[in-house]
Amino acid sequence: MGKIEIIETEIPDVKIVVPQVFSDGRGSFSETYSERDYFAAGIETGFVQENQSWSVYGTLRGLHFQKTKPQAKLVRVAYGAAFDVAVDLREGKTFGKWIGVE
Repeated sequence: MGKIEIIETEIPDVKIVVPQVFSDGRGSFSETYSERDYFAAGIETGFVQENQSWSVYGTLRGLHFQKTKPQAKLVRVAYGAAFDVAVDLREGKTFGKWIGVE
């Protein structure tokens, strides 16, 4: 595979993507998205929109749920830390399971 590590979770469609970071005396560089690497990892979604937000410490952002037109979500934290949670609300064996990652 390319420059990412994929960590599987107990919810099959929720994956943790860890990019490889290249560091030297100037700072660091990381490829944050590569369609080729994602497809090679079995993530075959075409991202059509990217959003960026900035939050102060202690901010809780909204719950997102799409029943008729579900969307894949890619979360990247450029500075600091965030706790992101995915809850499976689909009928099936993973209904109600959740994954939380900092």
